[in-house]
Amino acid sequence: MLLDAAREAAAEAVGCRPDELTFTSSGTRAVHTGIAGALAGRRRVGRHLIVSAVEHSSVLHSAELHEAAGGTLTEVSVDRGGAVDPVVYGEALRADTALACLQSANHEVGTEQPVTAVAELCREAGVPLLVDAAQSLGWGPVEGGWSLLTGSAHKWGGPSGVGLLVVRKGVRFAAQGPVDERESGRAPGFENLPAIVAAAASLRAVRAEAAEEAVRLRELTDRIRARVPRLVTDVEVVGDPERRLPGIVTFSCLYVDGEALLHELDREGFSVSSGSSCTSSTLTPSHVLRAMGVLSEGNVRVSLPLGAAEEDVERFLEVLPRAVAAVREKLGAPVSETVVREADVLVVDSLGKRCPIPVIELAKVIGDVPVGGLVRVLSDDEAARLDIPAWCEMRGQEYVGEEPAEKGTAYVVRRVS
Repeated sequence: MLLDAAREAAAEAVGCRPDELTFTSSGTRAVHTGIAGALAGRRRVGRHLIVSAVEHSSVLHSAELHEAAGGTLTEVSVDRGGAVDPVVYGEALRADTALACLQSANHEVGTEQPVTAVAELCREAGVPLLVDAAQSLGWGPVEGGWSLLTGSAHKWGGPSGVGLLVVRKGVRFAAQGPVDERESGRAPGFENLPAIVAAAASLRAVRAEAAEEAVRLRELTDRIRARVPRLVTDVEVVGDPERRLPGIVTFSCLYVDGEALLHELDREGFSVSSGSSCTSSTLTPSHVLRAMGVLSEGNVRVSLPLGAAEEDVERFLEVLPRAVAAVREKLGAPVSETVVREADVLVVDSLGKRCPIPVIELAKVIGDVPVGGLVRVLSDDEAARLDIPAWCEMRGQEYVGEEPAEKGTAYVVRRVS
C-alpha cells in the first residue's frame, strides 16, 4: 500500500500514469536502464542514438557503451548559452534512429533545453525522446510529448538512492539483464520502501512551494549574475540568462585555479562546485563548458537550495572578490624565464604548467608585442585549448589557432589592441 501510494504521488508530480513509473536505485540507474531498454526495444528500426553534447555523464557513458557495441551516435552541439537548436537537433534524426536523448535543464549551468520543440520533431519522425529531468523535476513537470523520463530524488531534496524511470505506454522497451517480478521487470531486487516513500513525500512538499520559491531564488541568482562582473574583473557569467533554472548561477574567473578558489570560499563557509579542469583527477575541462566554448578556468557553480537566505547571498558577494584576489596573488608568477622571441613572434613556454598559468603568462606578455604581432603559447594542458580562445574573446584579441609543436600544442594569438 505504501509503495502504491508513493507511485501514485510521484506519477501525479511527473504527469504520467502510475503504471508507467518505475522506482530505481538511483537517477543514474534510471538513465542506464531507460537508454538500454529503449535501444533494445527498437533494435529492428536501427542502432542510431542521438544525444546533446552537454548531457549528464550517465547519458554520455551509456552512449559510449552503445557505440562500443557497434551502434552509431550523433552528438548535437550547443550554443554559448548551453542550449541546442531544435532545427539542428531535428537534422540529426534519421530513418535508423532508435532513440533521442535531451536533458530538461543542464546540471552545471542551469540552461533549460527546448524539450517541447525537440519532442515534436521526434514525434513527427517516429523516434522516442528520453528526457533526463533530474535537475528540473523539483520545479515542475516536463512539458512536451516526451516518451521516456528519468529523475533522481536527491536532486529535489529527497533521499539519495532513489531514482525514477517513466516509460510511456506504446513505447517499445525491452528490459536488459535478468528480469524478476518487481517494478515491471525494470528494477530487479527488493524496493527501498522507506526511501521511496520519503522521495515521493519530498517531491510533493517541494512542488507545493516551487512556484513561490522559484520567483525568490531567481531574483537572488539574477543579483549574483549582475553583480559578480562588477565586483570581480575578468569574469564570464555562463549559461542562458533567461531560459535557466531558478537556483543555479555559474561563472568563470580568468587567472584563477578553480580548486584553489573553492578552498578559499570553503574557509569562508561557502560550499560551491566547479566545472574547472583543476577540480578533476583527469585535469581535463568540464565537457559542458567545453561544448559551450566558454572559459573553464576558475569556474564556480552556485546552487541556492530552497530557503536560501538573502543575507547569505550578500555575504557571498562580499567575500568573493577577496577570495579571487587571494588566488590570483598566489598564482602571479614572473614570466621572464618563460618568454623568448622567434623572429616577430613572442613565445611563451608554459609546458608542464596547469591552468590558469598559461593564460596568466599570455596576459602578461600580450602588451610586449606591437599591434598585429603574435604570441605563441606552448602548453600541454588540455584546458588551454578552451581557455586561450575564451580569453581572446573576453579581451578583444584575435585567436589565430593551433599549430603543431615539438612538445604539447602551440596556441597562436594576434594582438588587436
